[in-house]
Amino acid sequence: MNLASAYSCHRSPQEADLLVARHAELVKRIAYHLVGRLPASVDVEDLMQAGMLGLLEAAENFSADRGARFETYAGIRIRGAMIDALRRLDWAPRSVHKKARAAAAALRELEAELGREARDLEIAEHMGVTIDEYHRILQDSATCQLTSFDEHPPSDAQDRADPLRDVVRENFRDALVHAIDTLPEREKLVMSLYYDDELNLKEIGAVLNVTESRACQLHGQALVRLKSRLGSWGNHVDMEA
Repeated sequence: MNLASAYSCHRSPQEADLLVARHAELVKRIAYHLVGRLPASVDVEDLMQAGMLGLLEAAENFSADRGARFETYAGIRIRGAMIDALRRLDWAPRSVHKKARAAAAALRELEAELGREARDLEIAEHMGVTIDEYHRILQDSATCQLTSFDEHPPSDAQDRADPLRDVVRENFRDALVHAIDTLPEREKLVMSLYYDDELNLKEIGAVLNVTESRACQLHGQALVRLKSRLGSWGNHVDMEA
């Protein structure tokens, strides 16, 4: 049984329209929260358009007798529709993924050689690029990683039992938590503020007393470091996922 059918009920078009009208502001709120974590090239209007489709589906399929509030259910469907739209846009070119993988490989080699955490300048020199170019790689890798870390159930996902998949996912989550815990304190804080507290990069910069650009670099460095340390998990941390 899929998520939609689990909440489905017979609702008149008028009742669905009323739910949509009452919760249109929710689409706007989620869109602006999400766009604050995306490249400037992403148009908030595109997100809102996708979100409205998610809200319409939620209004048509929601059933109050399942024990969930409509706003909670609709928020999941709205955000899911926006993330699906971002994936279809494919706004991260292959060159971004390739450079991010190269940075992760360089970091892994350096840390094995040095026996400590590699610094930005050391990684840049190992890659044969300038520090400014390395920082651009970090910023690009941070923006292209959104849909990999912000996973959500697809709107048409089948709720089928798959013990092996569940074990793999659980083990990966454990490995990810451990890898995050080994990050340098500043990078660990950035990850916590970004993913747990859902602050955008400008807000994180204010907390750390650095520029938004530097906050983005720290986020990108954390992601590259995680990719380096979780490389054995393959597609789970593949920036082309």
